[in-house]
Amino acid sequence: MKPRLRILLICHQDLGGVPHPVPAYRFWREYFHSGLEEAGHQVIEINDVDWASGLLPRAPAELAKWQRNTWEKAVAAVEKIHRQQPIDLLLGYLYPNQILPAGITRLRELGIPTVNFFCDNVREFRTVPAAFRSFDLNWVPEFEALKMYRQAGLAHLHAPMACWISPTLRQPQYSERSRQAFIGRRDELRAQLLAQSIQRGLAVDIIGPGWTEEAAGGGAPAKSPPTKSKWSNQWAFIQQHGLRAFGYKLATAFNPPPPTRFDFAPYAAPGVADQDYWRAMLEARVCLGINRYPSPRHPRTVIKTYSRLRDIEAPMAGACYLTEWTEGIDHLYDCGREIETYRNAEELVEKVNRLEAEPETRLKLRQNGQKRALADHTLTKTMERICAQLDLG
Repeated sequence: MKPRLRILLICHQDLGGVPHPVPAYRFWREYFHSGLEEAGHQVIEINDVDWASGLLPRAPAELAKWQRNTWEKAVAAVEKIHRQQPIDLLLGYLYPNQILPAGITRLRELGIPTVNFFCDNVREFRTVPAAFRSFDLNWVPEFEALKMYRQAGLAHLHAPMACWISPTLRQPQYSERSRQAFIGRRDELRAQLLAQSIQRGLAVDIIGPGWTEEAAGGGAPAKSPPTKSKWSNQWAFIQQHGLRAFGYKLATAFNPPPPTRFDFAPYAAPGVADQDYWRAMLEARVCLGINRYPSPRHPRTVIKTYSRLRDIEAPMAGACYLTEWTEGIDHLYDCGREIETYRNAEELVEKVNRLEAEPETRLKLRQNGQKRALADHTLTKTMERICAQLDLG
């Protein structure tokens, strides 16, 4: 019999008013909460703690105060709940700044095992943050990040990105009404790839902020006011990314790369959310994924990739999915049968053209990809593995 647990969920919850000026974060709570409930677990939340505010930039003294006040309130609430009926597990999605190790220790002393999910390891870190050592288990979705956790000697579980989709999206919905689509915010690497692909003949709808001329600058969120001195910021950068990255940063400052000059306006559409997000993926003949990411730790000529959340969302919803190859993607899918992959703009256009000409192949990719994602990549499956690894019977 599978265990049914009382799970304390800490996952970027805010107080329900106006969202914080942080790139999209609220959907994570829905994915975790709904996925855990579907798996049969009882989800417990601390409704008067604003965890998402810990994502905002703060000076060190202000951050320490936020951590202390937040965790004192949270631990007190957990102690009360735990006395009434024991909590079986803490499952968090916490950034290092949101973690007070002493607070995690107090929860562990209550007998509550602790697990933290984090999905941007290779983009954010060169070594595992010290704060992550507080947890009994680290859930690591990126294949390329496993090496740093092994080197750190931390207990970890390699499992897919946390994703949940509504049961209504799990029924075959294969009505193709538009051409290829990419959904996502503009950044320079995405712009380079899509410009190269369009110049090679790709017909594509680009859905998301920052792609039109009036949104020059790539649609990135506005920068927060500096919270430290210039030299403190430089030292913090070196501590996080290393001296080599600082050298790349200086080189870029003295010789900035020209931005991609391409008129995306004929291809661009505003960002979408909720049901329109899923509709855009499903109604496209081919849904595109881009897994490359900008990083200060690499020269700008080096393209690094890792598997993103879209690699789970799109197949799980039944999209015909073509994504950028990255290490570990073949551990998630049978490439060529469940999803398709490309390595550069030329191959992207070649694969799209082939899929355009083969509607039966598109249908098979939709069916096989969805079947695989719903069988192997759900929160239900990952929780079974977490329970086995932590011996939660």
